[in-house]
Amino acid sequence: MLYKKFIKRAIDVIVSFIGIIILIPVWLIISLALYVDDPGPVLFKQQRVGKGKKLFKIWKFRSMKMSTPHDVPTHMLKNPEQYITKVGRFLRRTSLA
Repeated sequence: MLYKKFIKRAIDVIVSFIGIIILIPVWLIISLALYVDDPGPVLFKQQRVGKGKKLFKIWKFRSMKMSTPHDVPTHMLKNPEQYITKVGRFLRRTSLA
């Protein structure tokens, strides 16, 4: 009981903090590459459906050009590949986006 309540939580928080510290330089490099490839915001907000069908917002790295139509889903675009940036293609291939 003590382990589940306090020790596991403390370990989770410490490991998460260390992970964030390690990933900050990677995020900065990705952000700079995205901005150089296609100037504009490097992050975008997307709504997802979560547990209990509750909506939540998630922030993701932008993988598509700023000139992409905003109110059309990617799968409905004619030739959606033309809208993906070079860095965005890498992010999608490596599941970083």
